[in-house]
Amino acid sequence: MKYVLVSGGVISGVGKGIIASSTGLLLKTIGLKVSSIKIDPYLNVDAGTMNPKEHGEVFVLSDGGEVDLDLGNYERYLNITLTRENNITTGKIYQHVIDRERKGDYLGKTVQVVPHITDAIQDWTERVARIPVDDTGEEADVCIIELGGTVGDIESMPFVEAMTQLRRRAGRDNFLQIHVSYVPMIHGEQKTKPTQQAIKAVRSAGLIPDLIACRCQVSLEPASVDKIARFCQVELEQVVVVKDVGSVYHVPLLLEQQGLIPLLRSGLALQDLTISPALVQKGRQTWAHWKSVTSTEGKSSKIVTIALVGKYIELHDAYASVTKSLEHSAMRCDRQLKIVWVDAEHLEAKFQSSDAARWHQAWSNVCLADGILVPGGFGHRGTEGMIAAAKWAREHGTPYLGICLGMQIAVIEYARHVCGIEGATSEEFNADAADKVIMFMPEVDKRTMGATMRLGLRPTHFQPGSEWSRLRALYHQDEEILERHRHRYEVNPAYIERLEKGGFSFVGKDDKGERMEIIEIKDHPYFVGVQFHPEYLSRVLEPSKPYLGFVAASAGLLESITNGAQNGSRSVEGVTNGVGGLTVNGETGLF
Repeated sequence: MKYVLVSGGVISGVGKGIIASSTGLLLKTIGLKVSSIKIDPYLNVDAGTMNPKEHGEVFVLSDGGEVDLDLGNYERYLNITLTRENNITTGKIYQHVIDRERKGDYLGKTVQVVPHITDAIQDWTERVARIPVDDTGEEADVCIIELGGTVGDIESMPFVEAMTQLRRRAGRDNFLQIHVSYVPMIHGEQKTKPTQQAIKAVRSAGLIPDLIACRCQVSLEPASVDKIARFCQVELEQVVVVKDVGSVYHVPLLLEQQGLIPLLRSGLALQDLTISPALVQKGRQTWAHWKSVTSTEGKSSKIVTIALVGKYIELHDAYASVTKSLEHSAMRCDRQLKIVWVDAEHLEAKFQSSDAARWHQAWSNVCLADGILVPGGFGHRGTEGMIAAAKWAREHGTPYLGICLGMQIAVIEYARHVCGIEGATSEEFNADAADKVIMFMPEVDKRTMGATMRLGLRPTHFQPGSEWSRLRALYHQDEEILERHRHRYEVNPAYIERLEKGGFSFVGKDDKGERMEIIEIKDHPYFVGVQFHPEYLSRVLEPSKPYLGFVAASAGLLESITNGAQNGSRSVEGVTNGVGGLTVNGETGLF
């Protein structure tokens, strides 16, 4: 097994996840089988209870693992399926070691950080790196390990020591480290001193970077590259410049252009591996497709505007997979994507009196959007604004997509304004309400929060008579689909008949026919709500079906995209595989 460790210095949030994912993608293009591991040095056992406004979204895996959002990047770039074991946290490691100590596995020894914690980290890494991650069922050739946080932080030191020992354990030519550093621009001058200090710090901790990936706003001047190479004691070609680009999907191309593949071949002695010709051919095809999809050359300048009505919009990473799914779909539809972020609270009537300007701006964004999306979330805040947005979409024929909470919002809105259930609400919003059309799932433990939701990959069955469904057509008219879930509330069965009589269609249910999974309104251009989170399975080269239909409907392309999906084609007449770029509130999205 060969390992590539991606670590970071100077500041956090410098883009290690994208660089790790891009490195893995380039390795796959030459026919290698690649796995990934993310190390998070926090004490939480998993990311499930973390505030999305502070840490970003919680990404859910097929096995129900609630993990760091970077594992979403790995799955999207590498087209692999990971497990909860691929996310290592301090909490997991210490829990594992303490459990072993209680069982007497250490035979009376004093349990210490070195060697017991560091050995546990190495053993975990080696074991998980060998878990098959794709349809070959074979062990990976290379495992990409991303060390979260910044080297030098006290909480990361056991992991730094473990990685130092893993290099020795793996052996010569089997371990390569990429250290990601930030080169700031101050008063028009590129400053290399922070990177010099970061490299000294990481070396003093025992790690020896083989490549230095320099994150910067613009390309580094030759003098800056020379200074970094000289003072960090590496060759010029070992300094890789990762400047801001128009899309994160261009980062793999940027790394390829700077010769990352030859550097990896040399540093990991990849020429000694036996690589399947079939995988080499598949890798070439994937790379050609990737470049075609992500290229801006010759792409349409037409814009599709999506109003994302949420409650965590202060930190866009709280909706990372949602925005990525929209990007994937816009690429397929050959449209420039413009996401307008709307704080759901700003749409509420009570907000009009306190801040009329922002209330009017929020409603202007909703009314002028080509499509309205209400994503998942928890709690009562902002939900009346979401209900108002769903009502607007339903009444004015604006394409609507509701995800998890967004589906429940659509149910509440329809119950109130069409079925005459004026007090309709969710048990999450008001546990004492008379008409709880959304209820707490009976089997879920209300006393604890961590990993108690309905999680992971589960089946949804399209119901008889739903052949008209626009979403079902995008799923090739399949009777059963598999999507990932993360929720603890569901549609109350006691209200289903009344809602259906009012014209609401529950076109998808669980395998027992008890839980409502998909709602759709027939006489509407595209009004869809799903209880699952389809964004977790969206891929750069294979967009999520609910999102694809939503973006296509918003762009006026639903029929052509649907015909292309049913014919198994990746492009249809008038629709290519590319996109011009991503715009958020009028600004180009940068890496």
